[in-house]
Formats: sequence, C-alpha cells, structure tokens
Amino acid sequence: MKVAIQGIKGSYHHQVARQLYGDVALLECNSFDQLVIAVAKADADTGIMAIGNSIAGSILPNYTLIKEQGLTITGEFYLHIKHQLMALHGQGIKNIEEVQSHPMALLQCKSFFRKHQHIKLVETDDTAAAAFRIAKEKKRGVAAVASTQAAQLYGLKIISDNIQQVKKNATRFVVVEKRSRNIDGANKATINFTAGHQPGSLGKILTTLGGLNINLSKIQSVPIIEKPFLFSFVADLEFESVSQFELAKLEIGILVESLEVLGVYKSHVL
Repeated sequence: MKVAIQGIKGSYHHQVARQLYGDVALLECNSFDQLVIAVAKADADTGIMAIGNSIAGSILPNYTLIKEQGLTITGEFYLHIKHQLMALHGQGIKNIEEVQSHPMALLQCKSFFRKHQHIKLVETDDTAAAAFRIAKEKKRGVAAVASTQAAQLYGLKIISDNIQQVKKNATRFVVVEKRSRNIDGANKATINFTAGHQPGSLGKILTTLGGLNINLSKIQSVPIIEKPFLFSFVADLEFESVSQFELAKLEIGILVESLEVLGVYKSHVL
C-alpha cells in the first residue's frame, strides 16, 4: 500500500498516515495538486490531505481539487497540532532572524511572533521540509515551525515549544480515494451543491435537513471557477445512519440546481 501525503516525513500529514496505517510506503508530494493527481492516476492507493484548521479555518481550494479529480472522501481525522520552533543546536530565540514554515503553520502562531518583531517570517511549501533544509544546509540564524517528530528526525533543537496561538489547536484531515466504498459505521457526509437564485432557496434546504434530524456541522460557499462571482456550497452533514442520509439526499435533490456527494465516511479524532 502507498499513501500520498503533502510534505515529507515529519510533517503532520505523515503523523496521520503513521497513526492510520503504521510504517506505510509514502508518496511525498510538494503540493495538494500533486497529491490529488497522484491518487487519481493510481500512483498512490490513497491520499491524506488537510482540509481545515480550528484556528485558520477551511482550506477551500482543496474541496475543488477533490471534486475536479473525481475523488471520494472515505475518512475524516482530527489531529491535535502542537507547533515547535526549532533550529540548529547552540542557538536561542535571540539568534533567530528568520523563521520558515508552511503559511498555515505561521498563521496559527502569529501571537507568538508578535512578541518577536525582529524575526522575518518566510512561507515555504511544508513544515517538515523547512526543518529538513535548515539541517541539511546548516542554516544558522534560521528556524522552522514544525512538529516534535520533525525536530527528532532532522536533529534540530526545539527553542520554544507549543507556540500555536490556541493550545487546543486541531487540523482536520480527510482520506481521499479514487473509488467510493461502503464505510462501516459511516456517520458523516460532505456534499457540494448549488442552490437556486430564488429568495429563501438556501433556507428551504436547511429547513429540510433539520426536519430530517440531520445536523449541519458546517456550510461554506466555494467560488465556481468557470462562473465569476457565483458560488456553490460545501456542507458537512452528521447523521445516525446512512439510510437517513440517503433520504435527505433525495429530498434536498429536488430543491437544488446541482448536488454532488464528495464522500460518506466516519469521523475520528487522533
């Protein structure tokens, strides 16, 4: 089995892969685009991708990528995120002039860096990759924001620990596969739909879901790329049984202009 992840060993995506599948073969991807294409082309059996964070919010382009490549969400996992500031040994915070990391990680640590205005923040492709480059190139005066595992893998010293803005910081990851399959105990679905332009059309959809005792845990508008300034909606639905969701799909299907199920799956916390 091969799992595609965004980033390299030591990344948070790698942590999820290890907890789910153990010491599995990895396909390290530089971007989410590369990840979904790898799964769509069967270069990897499955993919793990971040879809949102409790501090920084949803990664909306990833929903579009899943839809464009015709992938299916088969699992959802919440990972508690703890960001560490790390650098070569023999340095302290006063020696650091630049910090490199993924933009989402830097955003989640903005309160910490407000206290250290002398530090320049530089966005990179991946948390663990930033740590790897510092270690490989022996960059002094440069630090990375990454996981404890990254510091251990690449031999860096943790200068400050748990620097995320909110201590209860979690990232939501989804597992994506090329084909849909039945998931035992499925209790959640993600749908993408376009509502009509009549007044109250979205309200009717939400009322229908409530009447079926289905919880709408999230709804967010996503730009329709080929139609400027028009939007579809991505919604997460929580239910007790798949048959309950199937009934809801039929009833709201009458009320919407288009409806696509991105996945029916089970939610887990790691």
